[in-house]
This record gives sequence, structure tokens and C-alpha cells, in this order.
Amino acid sequence: MSSEMILLTTAAPDEARTQVGAFLFASSVCAANVVRDIKENIKNLTGGNLHHYEDLIERSVARAMERLGEKARALGYNGIVNIRISHPAVVDGTVSVTVYGNGCVFVRSQEGETTPGDPGALK
Repeated sequence: MSSEMILLTTAAPDEARTQVGAFLFASSVCAANVVRDIKENIKNLTGGNLHHYEDLIERSVARAMERLGEKARALGYNGIVNIRISHPAVVDGTVSVTVYGNGCVFVRSQEGETTPGDPGALK
């Protein structure tokens, strides 16, 4: 199996050539730096982008997606379909996010490709 994980926010492109499996989820909780948190709270009073929290959300989503892929690989899947990202929650200087979807196996074509964007390539 290729080490490349296929991630789709849609259903399997060709259900006849895709084996959809178990529901998978992963979470990530990241804590903010206390000093930066104070700066962000001051900036929040005056308005503007809260770049520290934006970065924290991006890191948390990326970490949760990475964990989701690891869970899928461990169960023998080479893809995940119907991926959804929960609304990240920022509470008391932490960001929590949960991502979920269905693990799946994209059946390889004779050429060895697993390109879901081209359903004809999945055989």
C-alpha cells in the first residue's frame, strides 16, 4: 500500500471501486503561550486580527488531520472520505478541534494509480 493517504471532503468518487470502512475521528487540543495570550487580549480590545489564535487553530487542525491519517493507516485504509472539521473552540487560551470521516480503501487500477479525481483510474 502506498504511504500516500487520499483525503476527500466528498463521498467516494466511484463507490463500486471504493471500499468504505469505519467511522474515524481524531482530536487535538493546543494551548496558547501565556505572554502571547495577554497580547492577543489587548489587541482584542482595540480590534484587528488575532494572528496568534489563527496560527493556533491552524496547528490544531493540522495535528488532528495528521492523527486521523495515522488512525486510518493503522487500520489498513489508504484514504478517508467525507472528512469534516468541527468548529474549533477557543476557550481559556486553548484551541480544541475534532476531525472525522470514513476510512476507505481505494482499489488500485492495473497501472497502480489510486487517483480518486479520475474514477476511471480506480479499477
